[in-house]
Amino acid sequence: MSRIGKKPVVLAKGVQITITDDNFVTVKGPKGTLSQQLHPDMIIAQEQGELTVIRPSDSKLHKSLHGLTRTLLHNMVVGVTEGWQRALEINGVGYRAVLEGQTLVLNLGFSHQVRLDPPADVQYVVGERKSANEPLALLVRGIDKQVVGEEAARIRGLRPPEPYKGKGVKYAEEKIRRKAGKAGKAK
Repeated sequence: MSRIGKKPVVLAKGVQITITDDNFVTVKGPKGTLSQQLHPDMIIAQEQGELTVIRPSDSKLHKSLHGLTRTLLHNMVVGVTEGWQRALEINGVGYRAVLEGQTLVLNLGFSHQVRLDPPADVQYVVGERKSANEPLALLVRGIDKQVVGEEAARIRGLRPPEPYKGKGVKYAEEKIRRKAGKAGKAK
């Protein structure tokens, strides 16, 4: 039995869920609405403020879908109640981020500024740099975990951190393995 799949998904107050016969799930909450088509073989039962996912057989396909379906439902419920966020850090001399309305303007050492418009239901939050040596904090927030993760990866992909000085955009929890530079010429 799947350890993740058998855990129930607890519905918070104010969350309404609609499940059609072919497992098209719509979750409404205080932060918004999310919809997703889940695999039609999985059985989703709603009882006393909890969702449980039941697999119809022990085939390899159903075993693999069991935990996935439960996790997707959990991510939707958390997204419409609390929301998701991904923290990034911008390191480097002259590297900065500014919000102009909803548009994120990044200076990442290129000859031009990079302008990013957020996808639907995603917003950027730029922190303030307290000192010149401290990295600049950037948050990507939204209700859909997948969209937030993809947007954070897109921003990181513009200038990934390099191993010599650590310059670039990295996730806040990411550790950069630093390399030693050139040893220099012996005299």
